[in-house]
Amino acid sequence: MSAEIVNLRQARKRKQRADSEKQAEDNRRKFGRTKAEREAARRRRDELEKKVEGHRLSPSDDDTA
Repeated sequence: MSAEIVNLRQARKRKQRADSEKQAEDNRRKFGRTKAEREAARRRRDELEKKVEGHRLSPSDDDTA
C-alpha cells in the first residue's frame, strides 16, 4: 500500500499553468478575431470613409469668417 508521492510545489505550478491556459483560451474566444474578420472590418471602414468624404460639402466663401 504505497501512496504516490507528490511534490506540492510542482503540483501548484502545474495547476497554475492549467488555469492560466484556460483563462487565455477564454480570452481568445471572447476578444479574438480572425485575420479575415479584421481585414473585412478594415475594408468596410475604408469604404464608408470614402463614401462620407465623397458626400462632404465644400465650404462656400460666405461661410468663412
